[in-house]
Amino acid sequence: MKIYDTIVKSEPITKGFSGDKKYCVTACDGIKYLLRVMPIEKHDMWQNLFAMLEYLVSLGVPMSKPVEFGVCDDGVYVLFSWIDGEELEAALPGLSAAEQYKLGAKAGKILRLINSIPAPETEEEWAVKYNRKIDEKLKKYYECKINKINGDEYCVKYIERNRELIENRPQCFVHDDYNTYNMMFENGELRIIDFDRYKFGDPWEEFFKTIFSARISPHFTTGQLHGYFDGEPPIEFFKLMAFYTSVRIIGAADWAVQHGQEEVDFVKKLCADTLKWHDNMQNPVPAWYLEEWRAAKC
Repeated sequence: MKIYDTIVKSEPITKGFSGDKKYCVTACDGIKYLLRVMPIEKHDMWQNLFAMLEYLVSLGVPMSKPVEFGVCDDGVYVLFSWIDGEELEAALPGLSAAEQYKLGAKAGKILRLINSIPAPETEEEWAVKYNRKIDEKLKKYYECKINKINGDEYCVKYIERNRELIENRPQCFVHDDYNTYNMMFENGELRIIDFDRYKFGDPWEEFFKTIFSARISPHFTTGQLHGYFDGEPPIEFFKLMAFYTSVRIIGAADWAVQHGQEEVDFVKKLCADTLKWHDNMQNPVPAWYLEEWRAAKC
């Protein structure tokens, strides 16, 4: 019998923006699971992702493990192991700077493991598809007279001056939402969640989400870079991270207005912080990066 058919208790989870229905469920044997239910149109995508997640588990990625995949009356469902911990962004402020840095270094090494899966040979060249994405965002940006971020013109200038940075970039499996909001802290260890935005792309694009983590803990975020690169990141990385961050900023306000004023205010503050960190995109190395920690061992 499938585990899904033995569920005896279900509690909805409302946090997140995926649009999927999420529940904390308990089976008849008392074991808890995370249940995600999606429209049937997502069947093939989730079937492929389920297999990929199983492979990530086999590589040793600490994560919410895929347990069961199937079809139900409401569409497609996936059961994951339940993580009995707290969200990392809530846990980090209660830890010492050294502990935050150490967790960040672990997060960087985990991400490097996630990015070890190469993209299929049939994948479109990165510069081609990403330039198309940039063109779409810029077109919308120039056409829109509202919902802009103060100072976002600096991001536009940085993008237009640095498109050559994305030429000949490698591609691999990427989480595409890798930050403290998608990490759990369980028994002193990290657990990674929410891979549903996965894609194949430039592994360094993953780091545009450091703007979320850096607001909570510069030590964690610095550690993440050191853990990923096993030391100091090259300047080319910082230039690309600033580039990808700029691309995301020019479309951030339009995304936020779809989710309410609270998200609009959050995005405005986040973008203001980012522009300050990069001196209006004049410095690719963000101010949150703690150079004095670069000699620390990961």
